[in-house]
Amino acid sequence: MSDVKETRFRVGGMDCASCARKIDTAVRRMPGVSDVSVSVTAGTMRVQHDAASDLEAIARKVTGLGYAVTQAAAIAEKPAAKHEHGAGCCGGHDHNHSLGHDHDHDHAGHDHKPKAAAVEGLHGHDHGPSEGPWWKGKKGRLTILAGAALVVAYGIGHLFPAIETYAFVIAMFIGLVPIARRAVMAALAGTPFSIEMLMTIAAVGAVIINATEEAAAVVFLFLVGELLEGVAAGKARDSIRSLSALVPKTALLEENGKTREVPAESLAVGAVILVRPGDRISADGTIIDGDSAIDEAPVTGESTPVRKEIGDTVFAGTVNGDAALRVRVTAAAADNTIARVVKLVEEAQESKAPTERFIDRFSKYYTPGVVVVAALVAIIPPLFLGGIWSEWVYKGLAVLLIGCPCALVISTPAAIAASLSAGARRGLLMKGGAVLEGLGKLTAIAFDKTGTLTEGKPKVTDIIAFATPADEVLRLAAALEAGSSHPLALAILGKAAEDGIVAPVANGSKALGGKGVTATVEGKEVFLGSPKATAERVALSDEVKAATATLNDDGKTVSMLIVDGVLAGAIAMRDEPRADAAAGLKALKDAGIKTIMLTGDNARTAKAVGAELGIEVRAELMPEDKQRIVGELQREGYVVGKIGDGINDAPALAAANVGVAMGGGTDVALETADAAILHGRVGDVALMTDLSKRTMRNIVQNIVLSLGLKGVFLVTTIVGITGLWPAILADTGATVLVTLNALRLLRPIK
Repeated sequence: MSDVKETRFRVGGMDCASCARKIDTAVRRMPGVSDVSVSVTAGTMRVQHDAASDLEAIARKVTGLGYAVTQAAAIAEKPAAKHEHGAGCCGGHDHNHSLGHDHDHDHAGHDHKPKAAAVEGLHGHDHGPSEGPWWKGKKGRLTILAGAALVVAYGIGHLFPAIETYAFVIAMFIGLVPIARRAVMAALAGTPFSIEMLMTIAAVGAVIINATEEAAAVVFLFLVGELLEGVAAGKARDSIRSLSALVPKTALLEENGKTREVPAESLAVGAVILVRPGDRISADGTIIDGDSAIDEAPVTGESTPVRKEIGDTVFAGTVNGDAALRVRVTAAAADNTIARVVKLVEEAQESKAPTERFIDRFSKYYTPGVVVVAALVAIIPPLFLGGIWSEWVYKGLAVLLIGCPCALVISTPAAIAASLSAGARRGLLMKGGAVLEGLGKLTAIAFDKTGTLTEGKPKVTDIIAFATPADEVLRLAAALEAGSSHPLALAILGKAAEDGIVAPVANGSKALGGKGVTATVEGKEVFLGSPKATAERVALSDEVKAATATLNDDGKTVSMLIVDGVLAGAIAMRDEPRADAAAGLKALKDAGIKTIMLTGDNARTAKAVGAELGIEVRAELMPEDKQRIVGELQREGYVVGKIGDGINDAPALAAANVGVAMGGGTDVALETADAAILHGRVGDVALMTDLSKRTMRNIVQNIVLSLGLKGVFLVTTIVGITGLWPAILADTGATVLVTLNALRLLRPIK
């Protein structure tokens, strides 16, 4: 199997699905091109091609259609076959993981520096950029010029009726010439039935039957509709691009004991930056000095600042609270969490959902069908039924405009793009429309325990005083564990810090393999270890054994403290459920989704956590066991989602209809599975499934709206109630309404 390369382009001026289809058709016919994926909402194009392909020729082909092109770097080499499954395969789930692995950031052997050459439109087009005020773009200026020409034509017609026809013809051609040029270029590139071609035929036909006033007005309304489509499409793009704006442009770099301001994009991994109180953090990194409350709301949506201290991770775009921090940079600007989120969402928008692929296939036959119907409407009544030629040709032209498929084709990608953007702002990443659709179809979800339903690190839950007060038990235990990196030791030290306890110095510390640790603290011989090791040193009463058994039954690990040969107390620890785990699972159950915990942990601990959360438990599982259980659920008729950490759950994640990685913005969380919940909230699983269902409802609304309006105006045109003006409004108006309806999905997810 030969390897192919994949190159990404930025395409300026795409405002509707018709644009994407023309570009797709033209580029797909280029030598060496094996696959093309175009996203209107992201303004991007991905091309899979062989090594001999002429990328400049590909860019010129797109500019010939009237679009500005900027070539990015080659993304990766990959097998030519693209494993994208449509509906009916794996539960309608797209297992194409390339979106997670084809980042534009550094990989060995690849030059990922953006190529500076931007190929602008060589033919002078009216597809100006969607960014900035609409009147500054070429499309905006053309629309204003066409509108002014139409007003002048009306004035001339009123003052000089004899030349009214010529005035309207000139006004029409001012707007029509660029449209007709694009129509011809699209036809030469393989798209003869473009919306521009239908518009050109309708306008010229109207002139031929002497409906010059309507021809000029229809061209102007068409341009207005395109302009509105561009503005609406820009709204969708701006939503995800606004994430990038969260990262400050500059940073305070520390070098040789001095601080200087540098561009944030120039920060190298390992550099140390100073973040002052109130500053926005300019890079992903690890705190090496200071502790402060970090406002992560701009990135995670969390309203409460999170306390961070030395060793904790901070993310670019979050806001430092009340103290200065020194942060060691762990990711370059192109690789920070926000940059990777933006890339993943844009790439996901290029991955078509099953519904979108169906609509695309349907539109290939729909548009030629519209042309045939329009021709029949224009020809049959006057030819066989004695109708008036001019009247029926006029109706046929109106049918051409009504049948333009823009609203129908944009109905699905607009809704999916809005949902992907809204999800990303909440930390919910879905790698493509197929995944987004699949989430709403889930009927069972299997959760990992450690790090998914639980925090992934033990916490002190109980301090039992036997011969020494509880705070003294914690103080001495913290002295023994000072400097240790063991999870249980960190739990004890964390509890002591939380309670404001200062641990004394331990002398002669000695770790006893598998048993515990011993040292001299303030002249006392102190031991902290397991109940079994403790029983070897002192006698345990039945009361102590019963208390220990109860704690163990609750899934807690118990460490006992001996001071000068006397059992002083005990500390119980457990990896506690996430704060929102119970509520998140309840939300899924209320939605009719079966939930189950699959864990490799011991049965006693797993059942204790499961009982607290109210979830079915399967424990002591190997990775292959989790995969097997997912398969069993699927054979029982469930559409299964798997939520895990993206590493040891890999087989089960791959076997599930939709695999979701739970992580804190790490590479694994971003690149493994089909979706990722960046901020570790169990409740976000329910939000993700709800977003999927709302998206599918929105798509259905859009399809009904676009086809319904076309059906109504088709009937009213045939019976003579409406003409060319309402026909063009039916098309462009429906497109704008469908896009605006999709943009409702951009509202913040709660």
